[in-house]
Order: sequence, then structure tokens, then C-alpha cells
Amino acid sequence: MNNQSFPRVIGLAGVDRNETSAALKYSARLEWPMVMMAIWIVIEWYLQAKGAVPARFVLVTDWVIWGFFLFETVLLTSLVRNKPYYLIGNWVNLVIIVLGFPVLWEEFPAAGVLRSLRLIVMAGILIHISSTARRILARNHLGTTLLVGFIITVMAGFLIAGLDPAIETPWDGIWWAWVTVTTVGYGDVVPVSTEGRLFASFLILMGIGIFSMLTASFSAFFVSRDEKMVIQREQQILAKLELIEMRLHKMEKEISYVAKTQQKAAKETPP
Repeated sequence: MNNQSFPRVIGLAGVDRNETSAALKYSARLEWPMVMMAIWIVIEWYLQAKGAVPARFVLVTDWVIWGFFLFETVLLTSLVRNKPYYLIGNWVNLVIIVLGFPVLWEEFPAAGVLRSLRLIVMAGILIHISSTARRILARNHLGTTLLVGFIITVMAGFLIAGLDPAIETPWDGIWWAWVTVTTVGYGDVVPVSTEGRLFASFLILMGIGIFSMLTASFSAFFVSRDEKMVIQREQQILAKLELIEMRLHKMEKEISYVAKTQQKAAKETPP
């Protein structure tokens, strides 16, 4: 299975690169709002797990999140040429819209577990981030690379705080995620539950990737800077060589003229 078919199978394909310019433009504009929405979904999930927010507030945010998914799906579907292809490749959005209807949760309280479906969007964000990260590394956008790592760290901090009883607050979770992603591992905050350790294993692997990404990005930045300096020096050397070449050519002309003049004078002088 190639890199293009895998996102389609899991329902997170996005807009195909061969689609209309309008669809690609609005898909790019909605990418960062979707990242913010994913972060908020994690925060809301944590607050609700700890019972820190009233039910009315959760209901309002449920409607806002559901409306955002509906708006994005309807807008992009209307802009793409191949609508069935887009909807099949993004079937997770349809599942979230249908099963994530807030009224359904009000009528059937047991259906509240379907809120967890919205966490699937995080996988889509990570997929889009990974493809964006490759473009970032190619262009040496260090600031954006750091922002990607920061977003993943914050999301992981909230998730581990809701999953593991040993990590009580999101701040402790973010601290744990930070030392884990950077491969420092102080050990002052550690997960103790099975779910927490499984998530930690996943974050450790991701941390290695993020750390490698940052190292490669910084290396590429300094290498590109050195390459620019080398190119500038080469251009200066080439300019000097061209100047020397012009002077040599001028000297050759002068020597040739003098030689011809002497030969002419020698012929005209009587023996």
C-alpha cells in the first residue's frame, strides 16, 4: 500500500492535488483552523474526563465542533470536481457528522462515547503535518518545524493527563511530553497505567522522529547558509577571472599589434 492510498483507506485523504485550484486553496486555508480544532478537542476531552466543565458548556462546544466538520465537508465537496471520490476518501468526516450529531447524544446518553471518534481527526492532522514537515525541511522553515513539535507536545500532554492517573494536570503532562519528545527522560513524572505506557511508547517513537526532524532542519539551515557563502565566493572568483581574462585578451591584442608593427618595419627597412 503506497503513501497515497493509505490515507484514503483510513478516511483522511483530504483534497487530491489534481483537484480544482479553489478546492486546494480553501483546503489549505482550513488546515490550521483544523489544527486548532484538534487541540481544542483534546482539551475538551480532558476537561470533561475530569468533570471540570458544566454540561451546558460541553453541549455548546459539541455543536461548534460538529458545525465546523459539517462546514468543511460541505464546502470542499462543493468545490471538488470528483465529489464521490472526495467523500469516499474522507469517510471519517461523514461518520463524525452522522454519529456526532449532538442531538443524538442528548437523546441517547450512552452514545456519548462517540465523542471519541473526533479524536480520529488527530491522526489526520498528524498525517498532514508529516507531509507538511517534509516540505518544511526542504525549505528550512525552522520556525514552522518547531511549531509542529510544540503542537504535538501540547496535545500529548493533555492526552496523557486524561489517560494516566499518575499524571494529574495538563501541565505535568506537557512537562512529561516535553522531556519524552526530547529523549531526556528525567523520570520525575512517569505513566503507570497500561494505557499511559502504550501512549508513551507511541510518543517515544514520535519524539525520535521529531528530534531527528529538528536536527536535520538545523543542519540543512547551516549547510544552506554555507552553500550561499560558497556561491558568493565562487561568483567573486569568477568575476575576477573574467577580469583577468579580459586583461589577458587585451594584452594579447597589444602584443600581436606590436609584433605585426615590428615585422612591417623590418620589411620596410633596407638591408
